[in-house]
Amino acid sequence: MDAYRFDGLVARAHGLVTPGGRRLLGIAGAPGAGKSTLARRLVDRLEERHGAGTAALVAMDGFHLAQAELERLGRAERKGAPDTFDAAGYAALLARLRAPRPGEVVYAPAFDRSIEEAVAGSVPVPPGVPLVVTEGNYLLHDDPDWSAVRPLLDEVWFLDPDPRARVARLVERHVRFGKERSFAERWVARSDEANARLVEAGRDRADLVLAGDVFPPAGTAGPGAEAAGGEVTERVPGHTGGDAAGAGGGAAGPGAEGGRRNSGAPEDWA
Repeated sequence: MDAYRFDGLVARAHGLVTPGGRRLLGIAGAPGAGKSTLARRLVDRLEERHGAGTAALVAMDGFHLAQAELERLGRAERKGAPDTFDAAGYAALLARLRAPRPGEVVYAPAFDRSIEEAVAGSVPVPPGVPLVVTEGNYLLHDDPDWSAVRPLLDEVWFLDPDPRARVARLVERHVRFGKERSFAERWVARSDEANARLVEAGRDRADLVLAGDVFPPAGTAGPGAEAAGGEVTERVPGHTGGDAAGAGGGAAGPGAEGGRRNSGAPEDWA
């Protein structure tokens, strides 16, 4: 998708903002779909255009259970599955973020992939931030433990890239963070793809579906290049005949950028 369409997503996200209020935008998708990449660039662009403090990014991954607890529960080999997160804690944080209190900074946890652990108090969200972007696998999951999440989000976008590209990115990410390639391939096939099937089941509960890669993988396209795919599907309130395809969302034509990449280490396509 090109920069013009990404600008449409930026405008759509900013259109959620209400004076003096706080809105929550969710970005969901399977492991490796590009959620963290889109969420980070979205927040960065909003702050470039509208000033610092316009948006904050809070990731669901900060609610991974600690490795020691996963081992105690016998779930370490399924890390990333729905029951390896503190779903109630995540919902409680979203509820707190929805109702900011004057003078109170809310601190959210973040997941540090270098140590494979969540770190508490990593992300400050001041009360004046009007938009919080949150991303994760299970924002649309209808399991009872996760069902409290969706009602707390004003809008949810679902990323639906080519599955082969997504799986390849996942393997490379595991290798980048220290796993042997053969182990990474087995882990993706056994664990990540089982979780991806659960995530896919929530696709129809999204307000917006972005099909195809949101951004091209590193090394395949330069600045301004367009990613493969790019179909956009929007849910229409009260519409019973399925989805309305095309650039919905009012004045902002939704889409995603296939261009600018930051220099430095490869980005984390969560």
